[in-house]
Amino acid sequence: MRDLFRGSLVRLCAESPETLAQLNAVWDRDSVIHRLADDAPAVLRSVKKNKEQLEERIGKDVEDYYFFSIRTLAENNMIGVTMIRVDWVNADGIIGIAIGDQANLGRGFGTDAMRLLVQFGFLELNLRRVTLGVNSYNPRAIRSYEKVGFIKEGVFRGDVKRENQRSDSLMMGLLYEEWLALQGRVS
Repeated sequence: MRDLFRGSLVRLCAESPETLAQLNAVWDRDSVIHRLADDAPAVLRSVKKNKEQLEERIGKDVEDYYFFSIRTLAENNMIGVTMIRVDWVNADGIIGIAIGDQANLGRGFGTDAMRLLVQFGFLELNLRRVTLGVNSYNPRAIRSYEKVGFIKEGVFRGDVKRENQRSDSLMMGLLYEEWLALQGRVS
């Protein structure tokens, strides 16, 4: 039986709201990281405000929201967060990921974490599909998602405005059968 939470570079973990809030406050200072992970305006938040928001989000959606920290296997450093929100009626998971420090981008950590999250969604939550959104100005993330098996399914043309320029948002998805084929198995 495989370890659902341990990959080749990272592991997915639970963290206390205090730990998450402290790191989020540090990571929020890097507007580049924020803008790669989210199309909402970059905002600085205190540790206290981060903690309140985390506790509210985690407490409210217990049965359909799974939130993990990403820790490196080598040093056990927390380098990011990932989540999956489940639509139980349609067996669909909407997923997201953020690596919190630019020094950890491009090292395979995000791809490994995304593989674990997808595996968790299909094997543990019995999802039929997983879906994500990504901005077209983040080609590194798009390549990472494609390595995991995601396929571009739709484009929201010009819906994000950054530095007075319009960019597209992409929707990407991965079906259970496609994921099984990538694993060398059939349904």
